[in-house]
Amino acid sequence: MKRVIFSIVGLFVMSGLVLSCSSDDGADCPEDFSGALEANEEKLVGQWQLTAILADEAVDITDDDTENPSTNLFAQYNECQKDGVYTFNADRSYIFEQGQNGTNCQNKGTFEGTWQLSSNILGLIFSCNTQNLVVTFNGSDTAFSFSDDFNITDVSGNTIEANITFTYSLVE
Repeated sequence: MKRVIFSIVGLFVMSGLVLSCSSDDGADCPEDFSGALEANEEKLVGQWQLTAILADEAVDITDDDTENPSTNLFAQYNECQKDGVYTFNADRSYIFEQGQNGTNCQNKGTFEGTWQLSSNILGLIFSCNTQNLVVTFNGSDTAFSFSDDFNITDVSGNTIEANITFTYSLVE
């Protein structure tokens, strides 16, 4: 069951891949973001590590023979499942790496593209797709969060609808 939940992180990043530019209708890929960074965007340059995953509904995703649902999904993950890192560069390129730093991680993934931050919308272009995330920064601009709705399968096989918030913190 954990593998289903682990895919939430990768699924969220890859959710834009559903629409492909190689369809038969001749749609074109979006142009990469380019140009100099605006002052508001400079705060995003650097490496950001996944530090929290919170759900608005308590869910038990641990197979530990104890019924212990929690809204803190991050605490229920293992080392590999917690390993998600964005690196945003000043040239507007970015890399998202999942499962790269843990020992013997399965479901490893690396996604590359370009980015733009306009007001509170983080635009990501990758694999011929665009994803727009509504992000919120903390007061010191050292963490940002975004949310979306997911169906989560708990350890008993029940499906729970929940709004999940992902938080990434600046690696110093």
